[in-house]
Amino acid sequence: MTKYEMLILLDSELSEEARDAELKKYADIVASMGGSVESTDKWGVKKTAYPIRYKNEGFYVLMTFVADGAVVTELNRVAGISSNLLRYVICKVA
Repeated sequence: MTKYEMLILLDSELSEEARDAELKKYADIVASMGGSVESTDKWGVKKTAYPIRYKNEGFYVLMTFVADGAVVTELNRVAGISSNLLRYVICKVA
């Protein structure tokens, strides 16, 4: 098992319930595939460096988890088709 960080940039106009549901979806994927989420840090709404989909703000979340590489592949697949996600990046923690 390897430790990863996933930085998520959600649409800032989402309600708190919708944000929590979106984050729970990614945590459930990690848990269902045998991994574990260590922490979820909600950084809040921040201004972006440049407009993304005509939006200048986003809600930033950093999720740290331990899982296999197959989990990363599934997270990439699900995040790629999500309309609430502006950007995301998954990095291996050294």
